[in-house]
This record gives sequence, structure tokens and C-alpha cells, in this order.
Amino acid sequence: MHYELPVVAFIAATSLLLPLTWHWQAKNVAILSIIFWLFVENIIYGVDAIVWGNTAEVKIPIWCDITTKLIIGGQFALPAACLCVCIHLERVASVRAAHTTLKDKKRRNIFEFVMCFGLPVIFMALHYVVQGHRFDIADGYGCRPTTYFSVAGIFIVYLPSIVLSLACLALRHFLIRRITFAAHLASKSALTTSRYMRLILMAIMQMIWTLSVTSFSLSYTASVIPIRPWTNWADVHSDFLRVDQFVMGIFPQRVQTAYYVLWSTVPASTFIFVAFFAFGKEAVEQYKAAFSFCYRLVARKDKPTTDAWPSQRFVLSPFLPLHNIAEPRLTRSDSSASSTVIQSPTSKYSKNGMERTIDTTASYTHSHTRTSLESRSDADVTFAVYSPSSSPVALRFPDSPLYPPSPTPHSVYTVPSLSAFPQPPTTTTPTSPRGPPPQYYRYSSRL
Repeated sequence: MHYELPVVAFIAATSLLLPLTWHWQAKNVAILSIIFWLFVENIIYGVDAIVWGNTAEVKIPIWCDITTKLIIGGQFALPAACLCVCIHLERVASVRAAHTTLKDKKRRNIFEFVMCFGLPVIFMALHYVVQGHRFDIADGYGCRPTTYFSVAGIFIVYLPSIVLSLACLALRHFLIRRITFAAHLASKSALTTSRYMRLILMAIMQMIWTLSVTSFSLSYTASVIPIRPWTNWADVHSDFLRVDQFVMGIFPQRVQTAYYVLWSTVPASTFIFVAFFAFGKEAVEQYKAAFSFCYRLVARKDKPTTDAWPSQRFVLSPFLPLHNIAEPRLTRSDSSASSTVIQSPTSKYSKNGMERTIDTTASYTHSHTRTSLESRSDADVTFAVYSPSSSPVALRFPDSPLYPPSPTPHSVYTVPSLSAFPQPPTTTTPTSPRGPPPQYYRYSSRL
């Protein structure tokens, strides 16, 4: 059992997903068909290598019926898709048309779809003409298509791939001559010179590889099996439901090596294709974008707050802020702390045209420690309901009757919210030695 076969097949199939995104966005039917057929064949090869890794028993006959036809279709689809790529590149580089219209693009997509999917289906059906029996099973490799090796079999199975490869190589001279028209390429399509070169080299390499593999398969089959005459339908399809089973260990080493090489052609074609498109500039940019997206998804960080005071959370009320519109008569009581609390037990405010009186506590704080003062009688303080047009910038109260006013200016503290107050900054710039400075207080109230 070759344990490396399923691993290589599945790695090749997975690698085709790397260039898939860019070509899907470009809606390139020929390139997408190459990805599709190579992916299907690699999956078939990988599953067969697992199921029939060390046996040649008939386990899943329906699977073998389907996959053997898909393998025949893939042998024709790959060179057909490369030919479509070369035709498109030759048209882009030529000066026959000034620009490509939407109708031309639609016609080109239809042509490529027929070449890459329609004709392979036709040849899958034609393979039944030269299909001597149902299928073969080789241990370690799985289900293989069978062909009645005759002149008709050569024309149906082998010759189309060779002709398409030669037709693609015939365009090589014209394609290379057009490479110098970089400005013309940029003006006619989204293809850059780098992309154009990668497409040309990929198509040429695939054609050379396909031509070499098909020629090797044909010559090896001819050396092992003599060409038989295709007599009539009944003779060729006699005992059609037969399934031939082969144990590879009984064959000479030469046969085993040839079978191994022919199996490896599909993963090798896949790696050739991926090498041209998975490491281009556009692909690398997509890898970076995908990695960045995954990193942001897994290691998501909180956005930095834009509040002026990040450590505090402010809750806004529709009735705040309130500002004093009448001169209060204050009651002061001092404590050992470095702040003075002045309370006004009753307040009036207007809501919906009606004046109401509520009990509230107003806190006035200043930064100077005072001694105990005598109590004064309280007075009503009237408050205005907040509106955007009349919102005050700062809260300021009249000069205290206990301390004479001073012309010393103090900075006005702008209150962002009345639910929590940080300590306001104060600056003092003396202009004249007139008594103690006036007292400015900050007021907070919750309704």
C-alpha cells in the first residue's frame, strides 16, 4: 500500500482553494474549469487510494461507474481549458478590436463553457463506444477506466488531447510577440503584464505536460497491449458487465513504476497550476487580508474610549443640567474634611407650564477649609428645566455675603455631566490685594 497517495491527492485538492477566490471574482470560466476538474480528479484519486489501499475487491460499483467517466472527461477538459486561455490572451494582446463589449464577453464565456464542460461530457459519452467492459480495479489505486485499445480508441481517448495541446503550442509564437505591448494590454483589459505572463507560462507548461503525459500513456499502452481491430459493437461490448481486478504485486516493477507515474500526473498538474497563481502579488495581498480578518476575529480588542474622563461613566437626564436663576440664601455647616456642604432643602422648577416644589439637596464644594459658621435661614431656589438652547456652559453663583468679592479671576469649569463631578482645576492670577477671593461653587442635583 502506498500511504503517501491519499495524502498527496488531498493536499493537491486543498491547494486549489488558494487561487480560487481571485479567479472567481474575475469570472474566468477557463481557469475556473481547470480548478474544478483538477479538484474533482484529486478527490477521486484520494478516496480511491483510501478505499482500495490494500485490496482489489469490488466495494462501491456505482462510485466506480461515475468516477471513471469523470476521469475520462478530465483528460479532455484540461487541454481544452488551456486552449481557451491562450485564445483569450491572444485576443487581448492583438490590435484587432479597440475594446471588448459586454456582448463579446458573454460570447466568450459561452464558448469557454462549451469547450470546458460541454465537449468533455460529449467525449465521456463517446468513451462508451470503445469501453470493452465496465471498469478495472487495481489495489492501491482504486477504480480505473478501461479502453478497448484499437484505432477507434486512439481517436476518441488519446488523439483529442494531443491535438488540443499542439493547437495551444501553435499560439506560443503569437503570444510571446504580444508581450511587448504592455501599454496596449493595460488599456484594453484589467490584465497587467505580470498576470499576462503568468497565464501564458501556465498554459504553455500545462500543454507541454499534457502532451508529454498523453504521449507517454499512448506509447506505453501500445508497447504492452497490441492494437486490436474494432470489429463490431457486439464483439467489443461482449461481457460488458465484467470488472477486471488487478493485484499490482504480481506485475513486473516496470509496470508498477509506469502505473505510479501515470497516477502522479494529476497531482503534478495541480501543483504546476498552483505554483503560477498561488504566489502572485494579488494572491499574497488576499492572504494578508484573510490573515488580518482572522486575527481581528480571534483577538478582538476593545476600542479606546473617547470620553474626556475615561474612568467615569456619566448618565444624562432629560431634566439636567439645571442652573440657578435666583440668588439662594445658603446654609453652611463645616466638618473636619476639606470641603463644605451647603444645602438647600426646597427647590422650585417649571414643567409643562406648572410650577412645582420639590425637596432636593444641592452640594456646593470649594477647595478651602473653613471654620464653623453660623446657620442662616434657607431660601427657595428656582431652577429652569434644561433645553439645548439655554444650557449653561458653567455654573456660577453670586458672591458670598460672608466674604467680600475680589477681582481675582478664576477659571470657569465646564461640566460635561451632572451625575458625577471631578475636581475642577483652578488658577489664581492676583491683580490687586483686595480681600479674600470670591467663592465659586459647583452644584449638582438629581430630580
